[in-house]
Amino acid sequence: MSDLSKVDRNLAMEAVRVTEAAAIAAVRLMGGGDERAADQAAVEAMHGALNNMIMDGTVRIGEGVQSDAEKLFTGERVGTGDGPKVDVAIVPLEGKSIVARGGPNALSVIAMAEQGGFLEVPDIYMDKLAVGAGLPDNIVDLDYSPEENLKRLAEAKNCQVHDLVVCLLDRPRHAQLIAKIRDAGARIRIILDGDVSGVIQAAERDGGVDMYCGTGGASQGVLAAAALRGLGGQMQGRFIIRNGADAAAVKAMGIKDPDHKYATKDMAFGHVTFAATGVTYGAMLDGVRTATTGAITHSMVTRSQTGTLRYIKGHHDFARRSDGG
Repeated sequence: MSDLSKVDRNLAMEAVRVTEAAAIAAVRLMGGGDERAADQAAVEAMHGALNNMIMDGTVRIGEGVQSDAEKLFTGERVGTGDGPKVDVAIVPLEGKSIVARGGPNALSVIAMAEQGGFLEVPDIYMDKLAVGAGLPDNIVDLDYSPEENLKRLAEAKNCQVHDLVVCLLDRPRHAQLIAKIRDAGARIRIILDGDVSGVIQAAERDGGVDMYCGTGGASQGVLAAAALRGLGGQMQGRFIIRNGADAAAVKAMGIKDPDHKYATKDMAFGHVTFAATGVTYGAMLDGVRTATTGAITHSMVTRSQTGTLRYIKGHHDFARRSDGG
């Protein structure tokens, strides 16, 4: 039995405290128009909370390489140095542009796994496709057309294609994909940012989404896979090589086949804990509600070992906490 499997129930609650701290810090800058400041506030708060955790952690998916990020860079050691050895994947603020303009569905996200539990990815795009639990294996595939995927999914769900809802990011690069989904007859839910939240909505039973697809950051793909390990569901990801720099980045990671299709357990394996806290209001999680004396947060946490999903409403009294969170 691994060190993490013995204590990940406690780590699950600690993970929520980490995302709560980042969310509270970020929401104070909601609507201010400065996405960099909002992101930095979340990074600072998450960094401090992580270093209070009793663990010997290493950031595997973070804010970039050390030369580009002062804190939460890939390879940084976090935690007290005691306790279990844990690999950490984080997005302190998914949807920093959302927070800057006061939009919906911004999250703070963390996943923790045993050593070697996360696919280490370069800072490039990934093509992603995800559906929820309770479906036949390989029901959808990145190599199928959108029309074929929707047809197969509708048959598996015993419904019509026009009953399905597909979620994807609002990006110019998705114009052709959106057109194909519409031609197939499915409905569409567009989100401004945050494809981790999009994948989670596809996995949730009452998320109102049947499939998530499109391209986004590879690191967010790993976080989404970590969420699915507890929520259930299927996901595929494949790197998008746009230019020579992308090809070089993939080669530098030691990846021999850049066209490989990664399944959920290829990206997040072993015992995985995932937590997210809503920063701004959303379909999945409520945003942080603040007052002068405290805040109310809404979070989710899931563990792959048990498949348990919990929603946690936190009431924070700033007067009782020295860190103000």
